[in-house]
Amino acid sequence: MTAQLKVGMISFAHGHAFSYFNDMFKVQNAVVAAIADEVPERVEKIVQEHSIPYYQDYREMLKTDIDAVIICSENVHHYQQTIDAAKAGKHVLCEKPLGISVDEMKEMIQVCKENKVQLMTAFPCRYIVAVLKAKEAIDNGEIGEVLAVKGTNRGTMPGQWFIDRALSGGGAVLDHTVHVMDLLNWITGSRVSEVYAEGGTLFHDIAIDDAGMVNVKFENGVVAVIDTSWSRPQSFPTWGDVTMEIIGSKGVISVDSFAQKNEIYNDDAVKAQWAGWGDGMNLGLMNSFIDAIRNGEPVPITGEDGLRSAEVALAAYESIRTGQPVKL
Repeated sequence: MTAQLKVGMISFAHGHAFSYFNDMFKVQNAVVAAIADEVPERVEKIVQEHSIPYYQDYREMLKTDIDAVIICSENVHHYQQTIDAAKAGKHVLCEKPLGISVDEMKEMIQVCKENKVQLMTAFPCRYIVAVLKAKEAIDNGEIGEVLAVKGTNRGTMPGQWFIDRALSGGGAVLDHTVHVMDLLNWITGSRVSEVYAEGGTLFHDIAIDDAGMVNVKFENGVVAVIDTSWSRPQSFPTWGDVTMEIIGSKGVISVDSFAQKNEIYNDDAVKAQWAGWGDGMNLGLMNSFIDAIRNGEPVPITGEDGLRSAEVALAAYESIRTGQPVKL
């Protein structure tokens, strides 16, 4: 394959879409060839600035000669958009969580396989330098056998459709469990066997959960806990954090994913700010997706990976409802 890979973007409802769009300009041999969004105002500026064909109905875009799509819609729409893209013969990179039910995600995976297209879940945290170094050290046996992990994903409450259960499928427990859970699945190489969780609405006046503590047991004996919340105030210098304390039989690794930052003091902004530096995780995600398609190789973060992380968040909600551990 020598020609540029043509990528269509379905919805800019999720803010990650704008980062993915900007990073696509840095990807070799690929181009954003079309944009579809049911809300024209969301994409009007970039469509005009870059002269990109626009479609209000993504199904019309799927009729064109694009090779792949990036889906960044509200969580509830991931299922149907992935199914439609697969049946149109388009490879799919889908924002997390992959779906809002286990049955949905299983069908998404199956339909993509039947139509011989790739399905990749958007977990850019795998491309954070600190995470990659930690994974390498663990694989090399530098801390011995992994015994336990304490993780956090504490962010700012996003508002908008994220706090509308009909569109999101869940609050902070769904939104913020899946990133760290994917890293834990990847690092341990094991399946989760049991989930126990506590959750509630502690920080904001909203009708959905904004805090949770998710405890998991893996089949290989590793135990882990994730603080998954929208607990950061609007004035916090970054949107949130992704941290892990990985405890091994011979040592400990501490991961602070966004520690690569400069402190900035600006009279115009009044408050202190953080400016990140280092390699961008979203660019790593985009490159991996495009390279896999162009080379005919399996994507590195599969639909199954998306299922394995999201099913833990869904089990967490069941545990919160019943007050009991949930077996997977």
